[in-house]
Amino acid sequence: MGRYTGPKNKRSRREGVDLFGNGGASLERRLDQPPGMHGRGAAFRRRRRGDYERQLREKQKAKRMYGMRERQFRRFFRMAQRSSDSTGEALLRLLERRLDNVVFRMGWARTRPQARQFVTHGHVRVDGRRVNVPSYLVDPDQTLTLTLPVHRVPEIGKLLDAPSPLPDWLAREGARGRVLRAPQPGGIASPIEMQLIVDFYAR
Repeated sequence: MGRYTGPKNKRSRREGVDLFGNGGASLERRLDQPPGMHGRGAAFRRRRRGDYERQLREKQKAKRMYGMRERQFRRFFRMAQRSSDSTGEALLRLLERRLDNVVFRMGWARTRPQARQFVTHGHVRVDGRRVNVPSYLVDPDQTLTLTLPVHRVPEIGKLLDAPSPLPDWLAREGARGRVLRAPQPGGIASPIEMQLIVDFYAR
């Protein structure tokens, strides 16, 4: 996908959530304030959103959080539609199985953009094979490994020394991890209302 190089906090404020995970306390204080000169007015904050706007904003939030363009996101949505499960749950599972997201969930990167950079630079191996495609879908029982150069990055060393809590569908030991099973929506902490996205594409 094309890399977004604009102001990240502006996008986060537009969606009302820290999309990139690196906004800090400054962003937290302004999340309820939309960007731009009109974002400061109380009247703007009180304005009721219509159904279409709510659906659109939820879709944009998901796209930006997982770092995807519209064409790729639509492809994932069509894959979810073909699932025997509900489309919203299937879409969330697909998004969580993306390689860059799994690296992020493993606690090897502070943000999804950083995890995506590790993948594109060839620092992640899946079952011993280098994979540099962030949208690669990781399957249950597959093993992920960070390559040695990444271990030498001080910031990553700190993450490995003080690992973050893992979702119940992943296992990790240092710079090696495994996908235990497919992620289940009930065990995924997500600020996204998937049904709104389903309703958006159903229009």
